[in-house]
Amino acid sequence: MIDRGRLEAFSDGVFAVAITLLALNLAVKGPPDEINGTLAYQLGHQWAAYAAYLISFFTVGIIWVNHHILVSNIVVVTRMLLFLNLVLLLFVVLIPVATGTVGDYLPKGGFDAKLAVAVYGIVLTGMSVGFSSIAEWSLGEGRTRVPVPPDRRWAARIRFMSGGLVYLVIVGLAFISAPAALGLSGLVAVYYVFERTPTLGKIADSASDQDTPS
Repeated sequence: MIDRGRLEAFSDGVFAVAITLLALNLAVKGPPDEINGTLAYQLGHQWAAYAAYLISFFTVGIIWVNHHILVSNIVVVTRMLLFLNLVLLLFVVLIPVATGTVGDYLPKGGFDAKLAVAVYGIVLTGMSVGFSSIAEWSLGEGRTRVPVPPDRRWAARIRFMSGGLVYLVIVGLAFISAPAALGLSGLVAVYYVFERTPTLGKIADSASDQDTPS
């Protein structure tokens, strides 16, 4: 039998590295000179890097929170689940790269700025697909401690997949307005900060009740 703890530990390590690497994109070029400009100029010029950092930080953080809740509810770990989890982590580790690309190209405008945000949207879409696949797998019989009632499974699916559908819209919107597309990805992050899906809410509440001493 595969140990769930190894899956959680490996995933937590990847999330921690990815969210830490995001900060590396905020470094300034160096002391003021004719090429780099003053420090104030460099800081102001990096507005896109700061915006992308905030969005990516909360996006990765939200996925980590929900991943922790979802996996803690799983009672059996299969080979399929491990590979689905790898798909999720594949895109999580790409987020710092996509974030840095947005920070570099968005201030310059033009087609490259649009392509950079579109690539960012593609990465977030892939991450959403990975997480939704794990959630879908968890709906199978006998796989979770707190199962989702059959009559609420489609509602749960819609909640899990809605973010991915918005990310697809972001990919297309990026070629119309890159700043608007980046802003929309930020709204998705804000939404999921305050929104708990019925599935994850039920799991979290149940886990909290079990952890409370009687």
